[in-house]
This record gives sequence, structure tokens and C-alpha cells, in this order.
Amino acid sequence: MKTDIHPTYFPEAKVTCACGRSFVVGSTKEKIQIEICSACHPFYTGTEKIMDTAGRVEKFKTRSAKASGKKTAPKKAKTE
Repeated sequence: MKTDIHPTYFPEAKVTCACGRSFVVGSTKEKIQIEICSACHPFYTGTEKIMDTAGRVEKFKTRSAKASGKKTAPKKAKTE
């Protein structure tokens, strides 16, 4: 077996979330930055949090409202 091929293991690596929560885990990186953790994830908190980027949520809602109001005609059967 080759020696010195494994990365350095940090048993007390600090993980920092965008919400401000931080905790310690074991990792091959000394510091880890994450965007979402169990304290702010909707699955664990039970709250829905919509992250709107450039009005995409509103654009989707207006499109879906238009589509639900529009009546579609049944397609004509082809006769050959």
C-alpha cells in the first residue's frame, strides 16, 4: 500500500450555515460553508420558505393563473 495518499482528517471541522448556525463535525476540510441546514430547512422546520430570485415565483403564479383560466378545445380526430 502507498503511504501518505490520504487527505488530512480534521475531527473538529467547523460547519457554518447561511442562517448563522454553526456546529462541529469530522471532515477532510477544516471549515465548511453551507447554504441550508437542519435548523432552516423547510422539511425539518415545517415552514415553507420561498426563495424568490428575480421574480420567478410571481412569474410562475401569473402563468399558472392564465393557464388555469384558459379553456382548451378538444383535439380533432384525424380522418384519412
